[in-house]
Amino acid sequence: MAEFRLYNSMTQQKEVFKPLVPKQVSMYVCGVTAYALSHIGHARAAVNFDVLYRYLEQLGYKVTYVRNFTDVDDKIIRQANELGEDPISLSNRFCQEYTIDMGDLQCRTPTHEPRVSDHMEQIIDMITQIINNDYAYVVDGDVFFAVEKFPNYGQLSGQKLEHIRAGERVSVDSRKRNPADFALWKSAKPGEPSWDSPWGKGRPGWHIECSAMSAHYLTFKFDIHGGGIDLIFPHHENEIAQSCAACQEGRVSYWLHNGHVTNNNEKMSKSVGNFFTIRQITERYHPLSLRHFLLSAHYRTPLNYSVSQLESASDAVYYIYNTLQECEVALSPFQEGAQKEGAEQNGRTVKITQEAEGLISKLKNEFETKMSDDLNTASILTGAFQDALRYININMKPLKKKNPKQQQLYRSLIETKKAVEKVLDTLGLLSSDAYSEVVQQLKAKALIRAGLSEDDVLRTISERTLARKNKDFAKSDQIREEMEEKGIQIMDVGNESIWRPKALKE
Repeated sequence: MAEFRLYNSMTQQKEVFKPLVPKQVSMYVCGVTAYALSHIGHARAAVNFDVLYRYLEQLGYKVTYVRNFTDVDDKIIRQANELGEDPISLSNRFCQEYTIDMGDLQCRTPTHEPRVSDHMEQIIDMITQIINNDYAYVVDGDVFFAVEKFPNYGQLSGQKLEHIRAGERVSVDSRKRNPADFALWKSAKPGEPSWDSPWGKGRPGWHIECSAMSAHYLTFKFDIHGGGIDLIFPHHENEIAQSCAACQEGRVSYWLHNGHVTNNNEKMSKSVGNFFTIRQITERYHPLSLRHFLLSAHYRTPLNYSVSQLESASDAVYYIYNTLQECEVALSPFQEGAQKEGAEQNGRTVKITQEAEGLISKLKNEFETKMSDDLNTASILTGAFQDALRYININMKPLKKKNPKQQQLYRSLIETKKAVEKVLDTLGLLSSDAYSEVVQQLKAKALIRAGLSEDDVLRTISERTLARKNKDFAKSDQIREEMEEKGIQIMDVGNESIWRPKALKE
């Protein structure tokens, strides 16, 4: 099996993954600032690190996965004030909404999901340690980190201290010794939540929360720290400075960053207003279709949002699940008393066909090669994966009910189906719902996009059937084309007509 390599943003190269503790992985990923419904940029980070989480477990590692919620922040306070709501209450509400979205996207729940408001003790203790180590100073109840005290500042981002623009996230404070100094603790202001501290009532700055919570759950030395590429500077750069200032032995082995989701090649963000929430997408597309779309590009590259790509992803997911459903139906007559691989039938061992064996081996090798190369999900669902689906589609048709001569083909289809399901499971694309249910869910979303009901489609099919019976093929073709323009494909199977979703072009 190929060595597992990850691209380390710190060294800017792919490195063989070696955890600090054999067979155990410690991973911290920066979560959302919870003040509104999350957009698909947030979904991309969550889905990609979920795939990493799943793959590490498949490799046999015991993973401690920490993903935080920021529930104390300027944006939350502003939003709460506008709505006349308690900031912590508002944030709690959107933490719950985020959890629902993650469930829809089949992201596994991390080991720990800490919130800032629950970890004030750890945050205050770390700030105290940083001050005691002479890396921070107090001014009028505020605490600032002194970047000039930390010679390695800029090691992750490549930023030079003398070139760093002051006030990346906030306006310049004249009380700072250096414009690049950043707040560890902010003194209390009217109408804001605050906590007691040695420096007076206040609340933490943005960066300190992740240093404190990662150290609390994973210690100061852990394997993987992840987040969006926009967090490299200043957030992750400041995290490194804080953590090392509190504990000189602090170190993260691998820094991982996912690329932006863009809209017309501009970063999708709430502040710009060019974003789509996860809910806006999943109202019209199956969550599996959105997940498939988010995995269609390498996690480090930008991913440009487009309706046509979502349509293609939805079409791909439908093909996968329709194939698996039809395979289950074809195999069902053989389930009772089915032979296990290697079992004997009439004194002879039932083996899978050479073709199936070759396909399964190729799928396994392609999957391992691509996943071990920095989680290259972009092309996993092409190539050997499509060959396996094609094999299933072709070979389930010749199955004859309880025909003993078909046992080899039965075993071959079972094993090919298992190999396909294993790939889907690792990518988080294998639903816990029955395949038939997922197919119906995908069709229901297609009807929503088309603005039609099932009855509307069935009436249209009846009209087309009547036109064909009357040999009015021009009308028959017109009906079919009009439905395809709405994303509904009418298919003639034997003496009946059925329908399925069809990808629309932008």
